[in-house]
Amino acid sequence: MPYELTLTRLHLNLAHPRARGDLADNNALHQTLMRLVPDHLGDHPRQAADLLFRLEPENLRHQPLILVQTAIRPDPGRLPDHYATATLHPLHGLTGHLTRDRRVRYRITASPSKRNHGVPIPGQPTPRPRSRTPLTGADAHAWWQRRAAQAGLILDTPPTATPAHFRTRRHAPGLEHRFTRFEGTATITDPNALTQALITGIGRGRSYGAGLLSLLPA
Repeated sequence: MPYELTLTRLHLNLAHPRARGDLADNNALHQTLMRLVPDHLGDHPRQAADLLFRLEPENLRHQPLILVQTAIRPDPGRLPDHYATATLHPLHGLTGHLTRDRRVRYRITASPSKRNHGVPIPGQPTPRPRSRTPLTGADAHAWWQRRAAQAGLILDTPPTATPAHFRTRRHAPGLEHRFTRFEGTATITDPNALTQALITGIGRGRSYGAGLLSLLPA
């Protein structure tokens, strides 16, 4: 399958029942967006296509915008009829602009969390081993600072952090996500690590709309 990193901007049609249903269920939205890429991509099709997506906060009540990034050229014709208006933006030249010491503006919706080890804490229920606890506030800020550094970014200023919506009708053990949208400016320290993070995403919850990092010149 040819590699072709592409950003698709989907303006959802709120008159379409599938679009309205997807906005209420991140899992259903993921299933619909996977129709953009070919079938038969193996046991882990999202990873094979490097599909990442993010619901943008602007115009949610009028024409919601979903950004979808794939490493395979998507086919919007595979979406339900009249589901959305799609615009494709090839990103093949993006990595050439990721140079060391360049300042950028970023946005990411992420799912900050920490792994539990089943250690009792006085006055609190004993967490299940291998489960995860969502992080908020200063803990979420610290999580993003660490993950940004691993991805080749040093934050210039404390990020703006805003709770973001996570909705799903699927209830499964260990499925616990709280999304936070981080925005701010940063300086590139490792272009190779940043390129990898842009393509594959950052953190958990990538099947539910987390992990897509967007950059613009600062």
